[in-house]
Amino acid sequence: MDATYRLSANELTMDFLKSLKTLYKDQKIAITIEVEQDETEYLLSSEANSKMLEKSLKEAEKGNLISINIDDLP
Repeated sequence: MDATYRLSANELTMDFLKSLKTLYKDQKIAITIEVEQDETEYLLSSEANSKMLEKSLKEAEKGNLISINIDDLP
């Protein structure tokens, strides 16, 4: 069984942990931490990426877009 709980770090309280213990009792559980990152922030984090993104946006504004049929992909 899989369950996903999405919450901010400040919402992770002892009450929440106690409720998990109550809900899953003696079962083994795995807790995975996944930090959400703003993709735009990542793309703009280096000068090379920033320039490539800016160039791509300008090309898209000119109508220079590439269309791909998903059925043609391997």
